[in-house]
Amino acid sequence: MGIFRNWTRFEIGWLFTFTLVNIYLYFAWSDSLIGLISSITGMLCVVLVAKGKISNYYFGIVQTLTYAYIAYGYGLYGEVMLNTLFYFPVQFIGIYLWKQNKTEHGVKGEDVKVNRLTKTGWIYTVVSILILTISYGFFLKYLGGNNVWTDSATNVLSIAAQILMLKRFAEQWILWISVNVLSIFLWLSALLTQGGNDFSMLVMWSAFLVNSLYGYINWRKLYVKQNQEVV
Repeated sequence: MGIFRNWTRFEIGWLFTFTLVNIYLYFAWSDSLIGLISSITGMLCVVLVAKGKISNYYFGIVQTLTYAYIAYGYGLYGEVMLNTLFYFPVQFIGIYLWKQNKTEHGVKGEDVKVNRLTKTGWIYTVVSILILTISYGFFLKYLGGNNVWTDSATNVLSIAAQILMLKRFAEQWILWISVNVLSIFLWLSALLTQGGNDFSMLVMWSAFLVNSLYGYINWRKLYVKQNQEVV
């Protein structure tokens, strides 16, 4: 029915629970309005990704810009550059690529075909992540950023995960799980050391972590079901 047609009870409950928590924090802790907007649009984006829906990218456009603004205030320059220079333009690329690869065999209303990463693909991915994390960490240290190694790791893992997402690989979710865990520690450290009231960022990344676990399970099921449909 309507926007929630083909949604599971878990998906609806997950979205409403974390949305209510964010609204509560906004009033109880005098959280920033832009933080609330960023968190809610971010949650809508990731739950739609987990469902394989192209519409995730429209919410991603809003979330990337608002999140970059907040991160700049905390000196998390890696997060700022990641969102403005990479995530934002990638939303438009994602819309195009996913529309070019829509599934002809709909499974629970999902839009796109799901792929799986090979062992060779995993090796290239892991080696690239290690090299780039070390290199980017030194660059952020040169800029005088805060929490540079965690910042670097989250940025490099995010880029790798986003590339796998554009190509519709189910293994993107393993990287997103790592990104979300690191980001929770990153923002917890920033809030404790610098102060601030953007607790919605912690809620958002916690919600992303739950969604990533669900996304990995759901995309693996989609891959199996889509291939069964083809056969």
